[in-house]
Amino acid sequence: MTLTLVLFDVDGTLVDSQGHILASMDRAFATAGRPAPAREDVLGIVGLSLDVAFLKLCPDATADDRAALVDGYKQAFHDLRAEIPKSPLYPGAMDCLHTLNARDDIVLGVATGKSRRGLDHIIDSFDLHGLFVTQQVADDHPSKPHPSMATAALAESGADRGVMVGDTTFDMAMGRAAGLKTLAVNWGYHPAAELADLANASANSFAEIPTILNTLWGNDG
Repeated sequence: MTLTLVLFDVDGTLVDSQGHILASMDRAFATAGRPAPAREDVLGIVGLSLDVAFLKLCPDATADDRAALVDGYKQAFHDLRAEIPKSPLYPGAMDCLHTLNARDDIVLGVATGKSRRGLDHIIDSFDLHGLFVTQQVADDHPSKPHPSMATAALAESGADRGVMVGDTTFDMAMGRAAGLKTLAVNWGYHPAAELADLANASANSFAEIPTILNTLWGNDG
């Protein structure tokens, strides 16, 4: 039996966290006395590690100013958990995860630009304990699209092959660089047209993912 790793991004793929992200960005920039970036610019950097994200958002800022923005964002994101409702899972996400987890030929993992603290919060909030055999976070790796998270996940999982499931070009480029198949989801933060050239397949709902996985390797099984 060929064992396949299905490696999920988190923000924009499993969890619709844009409300928290946008609010945290607004608060971080306000605290720093800088105008907040446009919504589309913020969503365009979701998935990157924070240091890289802020470099893209404000390349004119000094390294110290960007470090302060990173700290302000982390604090705002933490504080807002107590002030606004938690970010929801996308429809069908939980059913899909449990369906895939029940298969003997599949193991699940996550590769996210979140910190360990941020990922732990998501896993605790939705009781996702025990679903992911490998959990790769920004604390331990270069930012996407560097392949480090994906290659580490594949090695740690013990799988023979893998597929990266994500909503951004960063996810698709990371997966390809690591030798994984790529599956783009069309409900996240990057336009579907931007993902098409980097994806082996795309899904419009979580219900489609199990069937798509059966076709990605063709006659290879």
